[in-house]
Amino acid sequence: MKDAAPQTIYLKDYKPFGWIIDDVHLTFRLHPTATRVISRIRFRPDYEVHDRPFMLHGEGLKHISAKVDGHEVTLNHVEGGIEVDVPHAPFNWEAEVEINPQANTALEGLYMSNGMYCTQCEAEGFRKITWYPDRPDVMAQFTVRIESDAEHTPVMLSNGNGLYYEQDNAQSPAPNISIYQDPWPKPAYLFALVAGDLVAHEDTFKTMSGKDVRLSIYVRPGDEHKCAFGMEALKKSMKWDEEVYGREYDLDEFNIVAVDDFNMGAMENKGLNIFNSSCVLASPETATDGNFERIEAIIAHEYFHNWTGNRITCRDWFQLCLKEGLTVFRDAQFTADMRSEPVKRIDDVLALRARQFPEDQGPLSHPVRPESFQEINNFYTATVYEKGAEVIGMLKTLVGDDAYAKALDLYFERHDGQACTIEDWIKVFEDSTGRDLTQFKLWYSQSGTPEVTVREEYEGDTFTLHLTQSSAPTPGQDVKAPQVIPVAVGLLNDNGDEVLPTKILELTEAEQSFSFKGHATRPIPSALRGFSAPVTLTQDIDNARRAFLLAHDTDPFNRWEAGRDLARDSLIGTIVKGTAPNPDYLSGLKTLLRDDRLDPAYRALMLGQPSQSELAGILHKQGHTADPAAIHAATETLRDAKAKAFADLLPDIYAANQVAGPFSPDAEPAGKRSLSNAALSLLTRLDGGETAEKQYKSAGNMTLQLAAFGALLDAGKGENAVAAFYDQWKDDRLVIDKWFSMQVMFANPEDLATTVTTLTQHADFDWKNPNRFRAVMGVMAAHHAGFNHESGAAYKVLADWLIKLDPVNPQTTARMCSAFQTWKRYDANRQALLKAQLERIAGQDGLSRDTTEMVTRILEA
Repeated sequence: MKDAAPQTIYLKDYKPFGWIIDDVHLTFRLHPTATRVISRIRFRPDYEVHDRPFMLHGEGLKHISAKVDGHEVTLNHVEGGIEVDVPHAPFNWEAEVEINPQANTALEGLYMSNGMYCTQCEAEGFRKITWYPDRPDVMAQFTVRIESDAEHTPVMLSNGNGLYYEQDNAQSPAPNISIYQDPWPKPAYLFALVAGDLVAHEDTFKTMSGKDVRLSIYVRPGDEHKCAFGMEALKKSMKWDEEVYGREYDLDEFNIVAVDDFNMGAMENKGLNIFNSSCVLASPETATDGNFERIEAIIAHEYFHNWTGNRITCRDWFQLCLKEGLTVFRDAQFTADMRSEPVKRIDDVLALRARQFPEDQGPLSHPVRPESFQEINNFYTATVYEKGAEVIGMLKTLVGDDAYAKALDLYFERHDGQACTIEDWIKVFEDSTGRDLTQFKLWYSQSGTPEVTVREEYEGDTFTLHLTQSSAPTPGQDVKAPQVIPVAVGLLNDNGDEVLPTKILELTEAEQSFSFKGHATRPIPSALRGFSAPVTLTQDIDNARRAFLLAHDTDPFNRWEAGRDLARDSLIGTIVKGTAPNPDYLSGLKTLLRDDRLDPAYRALMLGQPSQSELAGILHKQGHTADPAAIHAATETLRDAKAKAFADLLPDIYAANQVAGPFSPDAEPAGKRSLSNAALSLLTRLDGGETAEKQYKSAGNMTLQLAAFGALLDAGKGENAVAAFYDQWKDDRLVIDKWFSMQVMFANPEDLATTVTTLTQHADFDWKNPNRFRAVMGVMAAHHAGFNHESGAAYKVLADWLIKLDPVNPQTTARMCSAFQTWKRYDANRQALLKAQLERIAGQDGLSRDTTEMVTRILEA
């Protein structure tokens, strides 16, 4: 029998909890299959709202006992938990339950990871630990006692400050005990507990008020040498948050734990951040420059949550973007300051277009603040995170840097210790700036990607830009009101000189015109500088204009965008008309590559080209058939053309960007390696892998080794490297994730399904580990030509594995279903093949709520 239809929850139905919690005392008696959790909680009624039944959430709990003021009570089991008769006065709640961490394969609540006890409570995992009002607007102080045996769990951690620790020894029959107290009220989703055989990499940080904070990164024995970079990233984050936002850390200790089995990247639990091992462990030998930068950003992100997410949290899960969008924006600022601001901006836009735009324009489209959901885990999306951050960026652009800083100070002052809403956030800005942000707030409630069209007019000495905005219908929203769109514009003359520095045009109507007087000659506009709004931009300009902007635009983002537009136009021409790659694009790019004054990382980005998935979306929008095989062939043709056009430059670029001396993950050497490896990729098309073979053999760090490995695979000469790489790294789980991914990434499209099937039969393919599953299935789904091969074989492979995984880990399964969200782009045959697999998944008995919701929404496209 299939599960009952998931219940839809609506923002409009929100009601506050009817009781206030004064304090929470939890005791954990750890056991792999029979952990006892004893809770003592003091409740008192909130007399304005407490006239509803007293309801506590709970899921999968073996109930032992429950008391109110010392008297046993009867539990009335209801959907999602229990209801209990309680007095209309303060009372003490006591309960004892038993849970089985070892059987918890969903990795939500308290579970085991390689012998380690670990929790993940966001969004609704705490209800799998004990009876509790598991909602973000219920905040309380927690005191936690953990009991276990010293042999298997010598380290036991929870939120807050450690108050007591006693280890079992031969003279004492007492258990291993630790007690933690968190003085700051928090919702249950921020609760954390970790216990196991761990070692600590330790340091200290002195805050701006002079307080010393103990810092520890806890890892499994053998991983100690991979912690130094993470620790430095943490200290940089703490210092940056003090200097830029005035936020000081508020506990005596800050702990990070690396966990192998984790559904997400990391979790910001108060004072005890739990990280996916891949997001904190790094050494030059095992991590690439991309890994180092990602680790730095994620550590910053989770640390910044201490204020934007923990001290101020969200009232309900509809407000998830309040903490996530703001914190993503803050970590982007941090990375821009630590590394290259233009490169960071381009990277963010690439990610937005690759993940969020398809989401915004397809069946999974939803507002930044959704109006309803069935399973909250399905709304940890690019729209909430990345588009949510873009909304913050637009707000900062509109009010200015100083007003933004003033508003944030007011936000922290006014709402510290509260669970807030988007309305609270917007009102802070209205009160501090005097602006009416009613229209701007539409960014939180309207889904979809607005399209901005630019038309130019020049008469006399006046240059006018006519702007229009429109938004296509999205699920549940057919008609959209005009939004506030900040369009950053600069004007250039024929020599490439700026005649108007960047100016913010506030587009607030469906059609609006902006005039600029005093121009004796027709200026050349540079529109949407810095990607000032998450929109698509349509301009009737030719490739000569694009080539000019590629050569002369003073805005780094728009200079890159001009090159991207040329590449996109060239590729579409090849796909639709069979034309050769645009020589003006190749010539302009060659000139840019010669410019040693430019950041190597920026030049490396310039060598990139639009993804095959992006091209499929453009073709579909233009009314063409999105043929994955033709798209793949065109991208390969352009890469070959680049290799030939730059043949005289590539050896010099490759040689000039070799980095001598000890490895450093800092921006400058990382940028050089990025450009060197980009050159290597093209060189391999000329020398058949000779340079890549030399680099593979001599590589002293993973950045160089993995790039050479990929180049050899791409050239069809990676057989020996596959075996050698595995033999070298078979004992390092994170590097073996890379080994799996690279073979999938560089598989021939027609062989992809077979390659993946073979890899899933490898002894090291642990499909229950999210990292390993994503390393194979996630990369397969991203292999556009192979995944969308006309045979449909890869569709079936993914569906088979999602059906297998769903009973074990619904969260990972549901998120992976997004691979099917663009199924309406393709021809009738592929649509039929995709639909058949979606229907097969949907028809499974006992399908989880998570996956049911995702597949249903995709099928209803």
